[in-house]
Amino acid sequence: MGIGVSNWRLARAVAQAGQLGVVSGTALNTLLVRRLQQGDIGGAVRWALERCPLHDAARRIEARYFVPGGKPATQPYRAAPMFTVAPSDELLELTIVANFVEVALAKHGHNGFVGLNLLEKVQLPTLASLFGAMLAGVDCVLMGAGIPRAIPGVLDQLAAWRPVTLDIAVAGAEPDKPHACRFDPRRFVPEMPPLRRPAFLAIVSSAALATTLARKASGRVDGFVLEGNTAGGHNAPPRGGTTLDVRGEPIYGLRDQVDLAAIRALGRPFWIAGSCAYPEKLYAARAAGAAGVQIGTAFAFCAESGLAPELKRAVLAQSAAGTTTLFTDPRASPTGLPFKVAGVAGTVSDEAVYTNRARVCDLGYLRQPYRRDDGDVGYRCPAEPVDDFTRKGGDPADAAGRKCLCNGLFAAVGLGQVLDDRATEPALVTAGADVAEIARFVQPGTNTYRAIDVLRFVARALDAS
Repeated sequence: MGIGVSNWRLARAVAQAGQLGVVSGTALNTLLVRRLQQGDIGGAVRWALERCPLHDAARRIEARYFVPGGKPATQPYRAAPMFTVAPSDELLELTIVANFVEVALAKHGHNGFVGLNLLEKVQLPTLASLFGAMLAGVDCVLMGAGIPRAIPGVLDQLAAWRPVTLDIAVAGAEPDKPHACRFDPRRFVPEMPPLRRPAFLAIVSSAALATTLARKASGRVDGFVLEGNTAGGHNAPPRGGTTLDVRGEPIYGLRDQVDLAAIRALGRPFWIAGSCAYPEKLYAARAAGAAGVQIGTAFAFCAESGLAPELKRAVLAQSAAGTTTLFTDPRASPTGLPFKVAGVAGTVSDEAVYTNRARVCDLGYLRQPYRRDDGDVGYRCPAEPVDDFTRKGGDPADAAGRKCLCNGLFAAVGLGQVLDDRATEPALVTAGADVAEIARFVQPGTNTYRAIDVLRFVARALDAS
């Protein structure tokens, strides 16, 4: 659900309806400071800041970033620091507080369940993010885009207020000199009663990966989300190799279908994801032994999501007219994973917009740590300026076609950085294959729909069973 699309408002609406509402945990520290600089209209962010156990840090963050009435539209956002393997206490505090704020707001006013979705590929903020979410009482942590073997054990240790470490993938690192992030929760909050350990759901695309996690993870894996290649955002690469079709998209086949019998044999609940916002898909999932389905794209364009209203209108109009375009781009993401990009005028899906955008890496969530010649850790991103990337040892061929997901996704929720010419960063919209049919949720005489409309539509399968 990108950055800020599955926000606290959407997660709360889903949780209030009796389902698991999930907030995207990606880049929440920058999301928080930009919301404060927008003036925090309505005061929700400041309400949550007042309730954060890191009282002094929350006050410092508000004093540093809050702009009453909002910053001028032509003024750039003040930036938060970028993460490194050894981040400052200031950045760790900001990340803890940001995750607390998002989860606390999502959980406010109801007794439903709220989850936090993180990416294994975005490792450096993970420990502080988990702790902040747990302080707010998060019920579930979901993680994909990699093999999150260490996370269950991290949750166990954080719940007991123990220091934790997370091994970090550093390109070119010497085998006998691993790199790790370290985090001690007691440095930031006086020790309190044990925290409740949230359930952990691994997002996987194969039974083999699910089996590995069930047997070899550092702690309990409570269930799995089985995500197919029609889902939005990052997809797993096809197991048949890197062959592309005539459109230039990866080719998926029978080897990419999840062995549900093997999943059932693990004896843990599982959910099916990827174009599942249909009653018949829920019915089929339940008949196959699944606990239910995960829905993303249908929620991404509903009224409560954080996606910019003009982008919602444009995509809903395309869906109604039958003109939706979606491309599984093998080059877009700096991670190297296929990434779905929706074709929307004025966004980086337009070749001219992509070409004219000046490459910059000023947020850095997808930067790759690498070992420099002097032995220290450096950071590079295939979407940064090509000269910078190659100077740091990157292959210039790996930079071709890469899109800055960080800036593009922030622009998609109306929080794009202001550039020197007073323009803003162009948006990037991601969606699953189901985006072509989301107009089905819009009732005659309206041009939008709500999260509850999606849930009621899909729940027809339960009524019929």
